[in-house]
Amino acid sequence: MYMDAFEALADPTRRRIVAALRNGEKQVGDIVRVAGVHQSGVSRHLRLLHDSGFVTVRPEGQRRFYALRPDPFREVDVWLTSYRSLKRDPEMAT
Repeated sequence: MYMDAFEALADPTRRRIVAALRNGEKQVGDIVRVAGVHQSGVSRHLRLLHDSGFVTVRPEGQRRFYALRPDPFREVDVWLTSYRSLKRDPEMAT
């Protein structure tokens, strides 16, 4: 199943997983403690993040280490760059 970057990051659990991986690779158990979701849920979200290119997995014996890939975040940043020049709407300032 293809999932674009915004679909991949739309889910709050996946964003917590991404935040957990921001400082380096982790095993599923470490991510479970941060994400607040059972291991099966974290594994499912990691698979979706992996399939969409955000996460890599490095096997080491029985263990699996997950880490972020920078390229998808750069693609999101490039897309956002075109919107950074927008002026703030004065009617929205409350």
